[in-house]
Amino acid sequence: MLPQLGSTYFIFFILAVDITLSNKRQAWFHAIRLRTLPLALASILMASFIAWSHGLFRWEVFILAALTTTLLQILSNLANDYGDSIHGADSEEREGPIRAVQSGIIQAKEMKKAMILLGVLSFLSGISLLLVALDSWVIFFSFIGIGLLSIFAAINYTSGSNPYGYLGLGDISVFIFFGLVGVLGTYFLHTMGFSSTLLLPAVSLGLFSTSVLNINNIRDIESDQKAGKKSIPVRIGREAAVKYNWGLVILGNLALLFFSIIEGNYGGLLALALTPLMGNIAIQVGKKTNSKALDPYLKKMAIATLLWVLAFGIGMVVFS
Repeated sequence: MLPQLGSTYFIFFILAVDITLSNKRQAWFHAIRLRTLPLALASILMASFIAWSHGLFRWEVFILAALTTTLLQILSNLANDYGDSIHGADSEEREGPIRAVQSGIIQAKEMKKAMILLGVLSFLSGISLLLVALDSWVIFFSFIGIGLLSIFAAINYTSGSNPYGYLGLGDISVFIFFGLVGVLGTYFLHTMGFSSTLLLPAVSLGLFSTSVLNINNIRDIESDQKAGKKSIPVRIGREAAVKYNWGLVILGNLALLFFSIIEGNYGGLLALALTPLMGNIAIQVGKKTNSKALDPYLKKMAIATLLWVLAFGIGMVVFS
């Protein structure tokens, strides 16, 4: 039933945006940015692995949480495409992948329509998740507030009259929602409980997710400067942003080490096997000064993060 629900959402999405041409379909897939979805699911997987190791895993929570997170990530990607195009960050001088609205294949009003639809679907999926997971109305409405805040954050990163992504606050938002909220919130829905030690793996994932955004912003540093988008790399410069990226990777792995020591559960340290891969990506980010050459490392860091979580989970479940 749940996979069918996800398929229905996608069919509704296709109908709502009136996709009729092959190049338009491709433009929508570019706007959805499938390569970002593994990173969005990483927090759900991490929390679910920990819940499983504690004997408190719930399949219905996992599936609905994954669906809700996927819809929110697609919403964020569409809003980013729309917002950067209308604010000038996706100009003809931008060297990254062509955006859907920027290209003219998809009109701004079509993108807004899709954003509204994804916002509604995200909300409905989130409500379904909470109804399944919770039995307290106080907690239910607390999570409703978090859900609405997530939708607001997804839309207003680069959209709206005063997008916070243009103020250099995107890193903080990614750290909070991809790390703290994603991991701690999902774990609570599985278990109806919380442990302060969970902050450490949540911090790890938040830092790695921020690294993906940072690589994106290093790639776009020149076009962002011209558009007045004051991302962290624009504010501190490319060289400092590369060092910042190293800090994110190193601190993320150290947080995992501290978590394993405190928990007395060392199986999750299997994730450290991915450290050389992350380190190589950080090296290449420092070396690649051409935007097109740097672009593939966004996907590589996102995939490395997902593999890191899977290794963590296998270690927690199998070797603990």
